[in-house]
Amino acid sequence: MFLQQAPFVVDVLKQPEPARDISIDVVLGMFTMAGVVLLAAAVGGLLAGAIFVGLRRLRDASAPTTDTEHVRLRI
Repeated sequence: MFLQQAPFVVDVLKQPEPARDISIDVVLGMFTMAGVVLLAAAVGGLLAGAIFVGLRRLRDASAPTTDTEHVRLRI
């Protein structure tokens, strides 16, 4: 009677779920992200090009014509 001890209670935790393999959702997500980045780069490039062309047209329009023999190409 004096040697009897309280039983050991061990909490057994749930095992974590096994990791999923790469799925089609992950692959589609990667391609979608790459498409968004490429689209943003294309829009930024077009915007920068439009700004440069507009500035050049403004500069050319305000420049006085000094040479009457040549015709300036207007686009």
